[in-house]
Amino acid sequence: MSTAVSSTAANPADSDKVIGPDYFLNREMTWVEFNARVLEEAEDETNPLLERIKFLSIFSGNLDEFMMVRISGVRSQLFDMAEPEDRLPERLPVSEVYQQCHARTHELVARQYQCLKNDVLPKLAEHGLRLLYPHELSDEQKLYMDDFFRQTVFPVLTPMAIDPSHPTPHLRSRGLYMAAIIEQEADRHGGTRKMLAAVQLPAVLPRLIALPGEQLAYILLEEVVASRLDQLFGGSTIHCWTMMRITRDADFDLDGDQVLQDLSHAVEEGLKALRHREVVRLEVKAGTDPQLMDSIRKPLKLSAQEIYEIDGPLDLTAFMDWHNIDKLAALRDEPFTSHRPPGLEEDTDMFETIRKRDVLIHHPYESFNCVVDFLKQASEDPDVLAIKQTLYRSGSESPIVRALINAAEKGKNVTAVVELLARFDEQSNVNWARQMERAGVHVVFGFVNLKTHCKITLVVRREGDKVRRYVHLGTGNYNASTARIYTDLGLFTCRRRFGEDATALFNLLTGYSRGHEWQCFTVSPFNLQQRILDLIHRETSRGSAGYIAGKLNALVDPDVIEALYRASQAGVTVDLIVRGSCCLRPGIPGISDKIRVISILDRFLEHSRMYVFGQGDDADVFVASADWMPRNFRRRVELMFPVIEPALKRRLLQSFIPTLLSDNVKAREMLPDGKYRRVERKEGEPAVRAQMKFLEEVQSAEMANEIHEE
Repeated sequence: MSTAVSSTAANPADSDKVIGPDYFLNREMTWVEFNARVLEEAEDETNPLLERIKFLSIFSGNLDEFMMVRISGVRSQLFDMAEPEDRLPERLPVSEVYQQCHARTHELVARQYQCLKNDVLPKLAEHGLRLLYPHELSDEQKLYMDDFFRQTVFPVLTPMAIDPSHPTPHLRSRGLYMAAIIEQEADRHGGTRKMLAAVQLPAVLPRLIALPGEQLAYILLEEVVASRLDQLFGGSTIHCWTMMRITRDADFDLDGDQVLQDLSHAVEEGLKALRHREVVRLEVKAGTDPQLMDSIRKPLKLSAQEIYEIDGPLDLTAFMDWHNIDKLAALRDEPFTSHRPPGLEEDTDMFETIRKRDVLIHHPYESFNCVVDFLKQASEDPDVLAIKQTLYRSGSESPIVRALINAAEKGKNVTAVVELLARFDEQSNVNWARQMERAGVHVVFGFVNLKTHCKITLVVRREGDKVRRYVHLGTGNYNASTARIYTDLGLFTCRRRFGEDATALFNLLTGYSRGHEWQCFTVSPFNLQQRILDLIHRETSRGSAGYIAGKLNALVDPDVIEALYRASQAGVTVDLIVRGSCCLRPGIPGISDKIRVISILDRFLEHSRMYVFGQGDDADVFVASADWMPRNFRRRVELMFPVIEPALKRRLLQSFIPTLLSDNVKAREMLPDGKYRRVERKEGEPAVRAQMKFLEEVQSAEMANEIHEE
């Protein structure tokens, strides 16, 4: 790629300005800034305390994934001279990207622990929730922990001395280990010797142990073990100890040469291989004895920037358990109840409703149980002949998969296209695939080199002497658990053209069938990127009368970014709501001054994807499974579909997008340098918190419906 980005569908009338590398932000650094916004929610004193501890936990989980996938990829480029999968135009030297990512992350981690120790934990203690250390325990609590250690902890632990006859144990990625220097007592020759020792804290044991007493008090498992190390290493003196945790490269993909006969077997073998991948990060307790630190660090061969000295408990994901403490419900966001749209209430005939009109559902404000019940009704309905569904992340407990299994056991023709390479859900998906196969579901794994990321269900039903196709399409996974905390859009329809496109899509996924002329669907990797570019260029040709809005999780693709720059230069207003990585720089005079980018972080994870091209009744409105990223355009099967029914279009154009764009409580606006600042509320302007407004609107509609029924 040359210094300037060349769009595959540039218009001759577009500006002649060269869109060079300076107009693009580095993807890795934009992700780090996204996690900084997550941390800001933990630091925000207007959030309830247990929500703040939740965001501290999410920050840690996000950082784990970033290290395992993104940083490991940059590290491979740095040390193994590996070529990046997608070369982006900003062209920062790999060494600089690596250094900047670690430097900023060290800064953020320090802020994270300052927030935990100096703010959140003291304030929680004021409400009776305390994290204690061994010297703070009452006599009753000490006796309780002695018994708990003896009965529950001690039998599970395995103390490991490290010497020539006991080599260094294999360290599991993200496992918690206690390392110590121990000195054995004099042997029969009268000498003593020091050696390194280690103890893994098994994940089967609770990390936060509830203590007896009137207040809510907990102690960390490592503190319980550390105070009793002499019992584990009987006859030895404990000179010093520390906590440590490593993160390994987990960037896992298969190519065709690795898959000979059984894709599920190849995935499981690949997962086993991950256990021995390179270490990319070491977390260790701050203040660790220098000799002990050297003993840990040297075998791992990590640079100083890859070592994180943590001033507090390692791995704050464990504190997510506190978020669910019932006694402290007042320290959480107010509970809410998801509602069901009219016609999709429990025990109603969903097929009858969908025959009358398309139904759009906005999760989690509107209940995901509508989707579950759609599958359950289809599995029980004697007139349903076939069910076909894609599954990307279905979760460890899945009522959706149970419904598919039930349908197959009742003799229906059931097909599940399971994506085995959904990152970190690989083993779960393999397990579900095998259960479904045993029940008679026809399980297909899609393509080896293309992840099946589209979200679609097709139900084929006999109605009189005809067959009708019912389709559900969505932006989110068929996962009942995440549907309660992710915002997503879903559409039910039985429009003929949608049904025909759905049939063609499943034929493509299961039988490589090609040649269908798509009527409503736009499908990657075939034509999604070009369709997006064509729509942007259409608005560009309209100049100041043009309008583009996009709600998505990430904006990375350089061709789309350049096309948006050209649209801005032509006078097109562009509103983008991008939750995570955004490599476009808004607000650059003469380049992107008509582009506004905001990011909303709130109690729910913004996950829906929706695109608008044009204004008023003539606008084209699309919902999609895909972000604007090279991987979505080239290496995934994705789906974009239009919202056709006028009432639903109006809802998205007049309520959904304007509400998000008017958020002045949880929205942050992106600056040209890639930094973000809170949207400033103008004097006299009412506070608008988009997610709360959506909740209120759904509840109001539910109340109005109840009054109407009375």
